[in-house]
Amino acid sequence: MAEIKVTPLGGVREFGKNMYVVEVNEQIFVLDAGLKYADAGMLGIDFVIPSIDYLIENSERVAGIFLTHGHADSIGALPYILAEMDVPVFGSELTIELAKINVKNYEASRKFDNFHIINEDAEIDFGQAVVSFFPTTHTIPESMGIVIGTDSGNVVYTGDFRFDPAVAEGYKTNMRRLAEIGSSKVLALLSSSPNAMSPIQSASEQEIYDKIFDYVDEAQGRVIIACNSGNIGRIQQSIDVGIKLHKKIAFSGQDTTEIVAIARRLDKLKIEDEQSIIDIKAINDYADREIMILETGRMGEPLKALGDMANHQHPTVSIKDKDIVLSVTTPSLAYETTTARIENEVYKAGGVMKLLGSDLKISGHANARDLQFMLDILNPKNLIPIQGEYRELRAHAELAMELGMAPEQIFIAKNGETVTFQEDKMIPAGVIPAENVMIDGAGVGDIGSVVLRDRKVLSEDGIFIAVITISKNDRNIISKTKVHTKGFVYAKESHDLMQEASQMVDEAVTEYLKGKDFDWSDLKGLIRDTLGKYLYEQTKRRPVVLPVVMESRGAQDLTKYSGNKKSNNKPNQNHKNHNQNKGHNKNKKKEQ
Repeated sequence: MAEIKVTPLGGVREFGKNMYVVEVNEQIFVLDAGLKYADAGMLGIDFVIPSIDYLIENSERVAGIFLTHGHADSIGALPYILAEMDVPVFGSELTIELAKINVKNYEASRKFDNFHIINEDAEIDFGQAVVSFFPTTHTIPESMGIVIGTDSGNVVYTGDFRFDPAVAEGYKTNMRRLAEIGSSKVLALLSSSPNAMSPIQSASEQEIYDKIFDYVDEAQGRVIIACNSGNIGRIQQSIDVGIKLHKKIAFSGQDTTEIVAIARRLDKLKIEDEQSIIDIKAINDYADREIMILETGRMGEPLKALGDMANHQHPTVSIKDKDIVLSVTTPSLAYETTTARIENEVYKAGGVMKLLGSDLKISGHANARDLQFMLDILNPKNLIPIQGEYRELRAHAELAMELGMAPEQIFIAKNGETVTFQEDKMIPAGVIPAENVMIDGAGVGDIGSVVLRDRKVLSEDGIFIAVITISKNDRNIISKTKVHTKGFVYAKESHDLMQEASQMVDEAVTEYLKGKDFDWSDLKGLIRDTLGKYLYEQTKRRPVVLPVVMESRGAQDLTKYSGNKKSNNKPNQNHKNHNQNKGHNKNKKKEQ
């Protein structure tokens, strides 16, 4: 019997960052490699990916990375993994093309080319396990679930899914294939949970199309559509509405243009009237009421691009009076605060923002009934709820128990927690390190909790800098303390505070230099503590205090240094003595 272990490295008790490791004997199968967008508390962080230390340490055991679909929460971490290890990547044709965009946009992974296209009929025998696939319904075509078949039973990973029999070709779930998987032994089901708390059925695609049509038809100015780049279905609906209402449609941003081009090449997106598409630079050549702009933003997140438009920082588009900004995808809960802030910015710029999700229940994820239907079809021995906050994972577990599953058959994991299976039962099997790896610009993992805490303090209370010059040997102050501040107080109106702070540092340093011991760290710590206490007493604020202590070498120090320096060059030695005599004569003259 195969020894099977399952470990989520990301994607549990959070939304996004999906990465699940299934180990069958000595082989490792990686299911998805996603990112999650940073929340408001992660100042300056672009996004977060799972830790891949375990995979790097065991890279020779990794059979491959298997992708369910082309959204950032499933493929966004791929470039950073492939920069560290060369393993094959498997996915549907569209998923692989979108993954290639991500990989080539990151310098360290640009040369990677070990991609393999699969479809629902593919079966790949790795010796220890056979990997196969099944089509699911999501907001992007060619979304796939994954089956890892072993002699102990199947491990099934649903990826993102929902059930909707009315969707277009390319989005349909293969119910016959699901029934076939369910008829064999499903040892463990890893099932998506983001919509587990909702019993409400999502709006149909026709209802969504009609609502988009109404918004665009009523607009008096330009229409700016904000859409997740992976939501090809919503992009198709927006384009169809624009063409129907005789709009000129412009794609904003390189991501949008590339994704539309790929989807068209693969026949996953159709544009009936080519004359309707214009270059983004030509939007001012038409009346505002004729223009529709489609924005997906970098890495599929359009909100930042909307903020840039509202603040006139976008390279091509600035929001103005009568513009309608229509968000046709529902942001995650972590982005609610950001959405509200962007909406406010849009209104200040003169536009109006509409959220499609405010009028219709829109989700690409299975609701409570869909989740129970999946459980009923597959009849798993064990359930591991994934992809969601804890409350959603818990709701998914309760739905399973309503169908008769026992609590011990359900495991609500934390990232890094491993389970194994003995006689079809789940057994805890230790923990793998699974910390967040934060991406900030070109930096990967060089930002930790300490840096984030400092950024938070800087954003709230600012920085206070104290600069002083001392002579270590003479044990005195050469240049008295000068203080500077940013984001703490307005210096011109706080002259007394600044002056007293300077004096306190001078007094503290003078007292310290009277002692016998000397340590640079201790001296800086003393300045930091002195200023920190004083500033808090005066303002009830705690700025970041940055002491800058410089050392000045006196004439005596330089003489010592020169005397210890050996030289066989007599002219230079004489020249040095001549300079010393000059200095001596000058000092003698001053004394007289």
